[in-house]
Amino acid sequence: MSTTELLKGAAELFPDEVVTSAHVRHLDLPFGAGRFALITLDNGLDHTKPTTFGPASLANLNLAVDQVEKEAAAGEITGVGITGKPFIFAVGADLKGVELLKEHKDALAIGKGGHEVFKRLSALAVPTFAYYNGAAMGGGVEVGLHCTYRTVSASLPAFSLPEVFLGLVPGWGGCTLLPNLIGAEKAVSVIIENSLNQNKQLKGAQVYELGIADALFEGADFLEQSLLWTAAVLKGEIVVDRPAVDRGEAWDQAVAKGRFVADSKVHGAAPAAYRALDIIAAAKNGDLQQGYDAEDQALADLIMGGELRAGIYAFNLVQKRGKRPAGAPDKSLARPVTKVGVVGAGLMASQLALLFLRRLEVPVVLTDIDQERVDKGVGYVHAEIDKLLGKGRINQDKANRLKALVTGVLDKAEGFSDADFVIEAVFEEIGVKQQVFAEVEAVAPAHAILATNTSSLSVSEMASKLKHPERVVGFHFFNPVAILPLLEIVRGEATDDASLATAFAVAKKLKKTAVLVKDAPAFVVNRILTRFMGEIQNVIDEGTPVAVAEKAVEPLGLPMSPLVLLELVGPAIGLHVSETLNRAFPDRFTVSPNLAAVVAAGKRGFYVYDSGKPELDPEVAALLKQGDVVLTEEQVRARVLDAVAQEIGLMLDEGVVAEAQDVDLCLITGAGWPFHLGGITPYLDREGVSQRVNGKPFLAPGVASVPA
Repeated sequence: MSTTELLKGAAELFPDEVVTSAHVRHLDLPFGAGRFALITLDNGLDHTKPTTFGPASLANLNLAVDQVEKEAAAGEITGVGITGKPFIFAVGADLKGVELLKEHKDALAIGKGGHEVFKRLSALAVPTFAYYNGAAMGGGVEVGLHCTYRTVSASLPAFSLPEVFLGLVPGWGGCTLLPNLIGAEKAVSVIIENSLNQNKQLKGAQVYELGIADALFEGADFLEQSLLWTAAVLKGEIVVDRPAVDRGEAWDQAVAKGRFVADSKVHGAAPAAYRALDIIAAAKNGDLQQGYDAEDQALADLIMGGELRAGIYAFNLVQKRGKRPAGAPDKSLARPVTKVGVVGAGLMASQLALLFLRRLEVPVVLTDIDQERVDKGVGYVHAEIDKLLGKGRINQDKANRLKALVTGVLDKAEGFSDADFVIEAVFEEIGVKQQVFAEVEAVAPAHAILATNTSSLSVSEMASKLKHPERVVGFHFFNPVAILPLLEIVRGEATDDASLATAFAVAKKLKKTAVLVKDAPAFVVNRILTRFMGEIQNVIDEGTPVAVAEKAVEPLGLPMSPLVLLELVGPAIGLHVSETLNRAFPDRFTVSPNLAAVVAAGKRGFYVYDSGKPELDPEVAALLKQGDVVLTEEQVRARVLDAVAQEIGLMLDEGVVAEAQDVDLCLITGAGWPFHLGGITPYLDREGVSQRVNGKPFLAPGVASVPA
C-alpha cells in the first residue's frame, strides 16, 4: 500500500483532526548559496493551539516533500528547511486520533505513515535542515531528526520525547535515530529518564549541548541567523563536526542504566519504557530500517494496550478537566483579592505565604503567637526569594519588590483589617481552628474569604460558630506546596457561591489544579491514602513481614513505597488522620497499635538508611507486635486494592467529588500517582477489582481503555 493510501485510510478514522498545512516557499540564500525551499508547519491557529501530526497533516507534509523532491532532483534548489509557526515547531502525533483507534492494523498504519513521510526528508538529493524555532515534542522532534542538520532557538521553552511518560515509545524514528546521533547514554536520558521524571522538558541551550542541534541562535532573529548559517554550511564554510558514537560497552551500559531507572519508577508495571529500551539496544548496529520496523510494531502494540489509553486519559484530565473544574461556580461571581493574610508562620504557612506572594504579587502578612515565630516565617520567605534571585529566575528589582510586599505582625487587627483573603495553617485541632477563625472574623472586612488548609477536619464544623459561616472555604494544599499542583477546594454546608468562586479564581492565579470536594472526612487524597496505608498497616500488624507488605504494591508504580511515604508525611500526622477517619468510619479505618507505638517512641519512620538503602530500623522492629497470619505479596495486593476500590465507590456514592475522573485527577496531581495507570480507577477496572468489589467498573468502556 502506498503512503498516500495508508494516510487516506487513517484520515477516514479521524474526521475531526485539526489539520496542519505544510507551506513551501522559496528564497535566495545569502552569499550566493542558491535557491532554498522552506517548509513551514502551521495549523492556522495561534500558539495556544500547538501544531500536531494527524493522518491528514502527514499527507500535507508528504505533498510538500513531493514538490521539493522534484525540485531537488532537477537541481532547482540547493537545500530544504523545515520550521514552525511562531513559538511552536510541532508537538507530535495528535493524541485525539490515537484514542479513536480500535484495530491493531490501523495503529500499525499510523506508525508506518509517519515513518514513510519523515524518511523522505533524509533521502532528498540535497541537504535538509530543521529549524526548531519553538516548542518541539514527540513527532515534532522526530521530523527534525530525519534532517541532515538542526538549529535550535535559545528561547525554545520545551523540547522532549514524552512518549514513554504517556505509555508509548518515540515511534517515528526517535528510538532509532537519537542514540545514533548523540550516543545511547544521552538518548536514554532524554527518552527514558526525562519522560519518567514527570515529563521533564529541555530548553534550547540543553538541546544544543546534548548535540541534538548543531547550532544555537537567539530567538529574536532565529530564522534569519539559521538561514545565514545554512548558507555557510552549503558553501562549505562551516563544517559540522559530530563526535563519533561509542558503539561498544558504553551503549550496553546506557541501556542497563535505563532499565534500572525504569524499574525504580514503574517496577515493571508499564511496558513502554522497556519496549523503548529494547529498540535502543538493537539500534547499536546502526540498521535504521530495522529500528523503524521495531518502532512500528511497538507503537501498534502499545496503542492497543491499556496503559496508553490510561496515559492519554490522565493527560486529558490534567490538561482539560484540571483547567475547567467540575462544579465550580460562575467565575464572574469572584471578588478581587488585593491583600492576603496568613495565620501561622510555621513551615507550611511560610510556604503558602511565598506562593501567594509570587503568584498574586499583592501584600501578604503573616501572624503568629510570638515575634520570634513571625520573624522566622518572614525570614523564610526572604531567603527563598534570594534563592530565586541567585538562580536568575527573578531580577534584583523584582526581588526587592517581593520582599517589600511580605510583612509579619502579632496583632491580627493590624494585619488583617484590609485583607480580602485570609488562610490559616495552624495546628490540626478543631478547637484551635475555631478560635483562630473567631479572632479573624472579628477584625477582617465583611467580604474577606476565610480559608482553611485543614487536611482532614470538617470545614462546616470549623465555620459553625461564626456570624458569617458562608465565607469559610477549605483550601487544602499538598506538601511540598511549590511542587504538587493539587488544591482541594472544600465547600462547607454554609459556603456561598461568591466565596467559592473567589477561591477558584485565586487557585487559578496560583497555577494550581483545583478540584471541588464535598466537606467529608479527609476529603479525597488523604482518605484514599489513609485507607491504602491502613490496609498495609493491618497486614503488618496481623503478621506479614514489612518487606513483603511493601513489595506487594510495587506493580502500582507509585512514586515511593507506603512506609517511605509515611516517613515523608510524618508518622504522627499519619496517626492523627487515621484517628480522625476511624472516628468517622470505624468499620473501615483502623488505628494501628504498632504505628501508635512508633509515634510514642518518637521515631521519624520505620527505616534507617545507614547503607544508603532503606532497612527496617532495629528499634522499630523491636517495637512491632505482630500476629501469626502471614500473607503472600499477591494476597496483600488483592486486599489493598479491594479496600481502595471499596473506598472510592463509597466516596462517589456520597458525592465527595462529581465523578471518578476527579478521584484520578486528585491522585495524579496531589500524590504523584502514575500517569500510565491513569491515576487508579482505570487500573482497578482493568484488573477486574472494581467489578469484584462494587459490581461495576468506575469508567465507561473506551474512556481509559481501547474502545469496543
